[in-house]
Amino acid sequence: MFGLAVDDVDFLRDVVHVQRQVKIVGNRLLFAAPKGRKSRDVPLPDSVANELSAHLRTHPAVTVTLPWESPTGPPRAVALILTSRERGAMNRNYWNHHLSKPALEKAGRPDSRENGMHALRHWYASVLLHGGESIKALSEYLGHSDSGFTLRTYTHLMPASEERTRRLVDVAFVATADGPMTAQGTA
Repeated sequence: MFGLAVDDVDFLRDVVHVQRQVKIVGNRLLFAAPKGRKSRDVPLPDSVANELSAHLRTHPAVTVTLPWESPTGPPRAVALILTSRERGAMNRNYWNHHLSKPALEKAGRPDSRENGMHALRHWYASVLLHGGESIKALSEYLGHSDSGFTLRTYTHLMPASEERTRRLVDVAFVATADGPMTAQGTA
């Protein structure tokens, strides 16, 4: 989220290109490859595109220059969507301690991992799994190189399969008026 730039959002093709993150090395911020060290494309839902457009209208992107991959790496200038009040890259420690924690307190929620940034990944995964998205696709969107890891990590979020199985078979088969169940569309 902190490494997302305007150029990473393709509003015409409804996709976000995940190309970098903001990391802390020592006490310095830098740009680095995203989770899994590979870029990926994630579908951009209309609701998110609309909110992002509204945010950019009131808070235009700010060009930030940071080293790439190491404190002595080559500088990269990127028009970041989310920046600090000093118009620099957002430091996750500042975000967690000075923005997220007070917001959680105000909302009456405990300051825990279950309510932190990582919870957004779990929420995203649960929404997609509940809607029937494949583990393979979810794995790609989350930046996991192994779909098995995604399955092991998020299997508890998958909806119970018994009712879905019943519904799928009911849709696939219909009772005929004069006999046994037949495949839909055949007599």
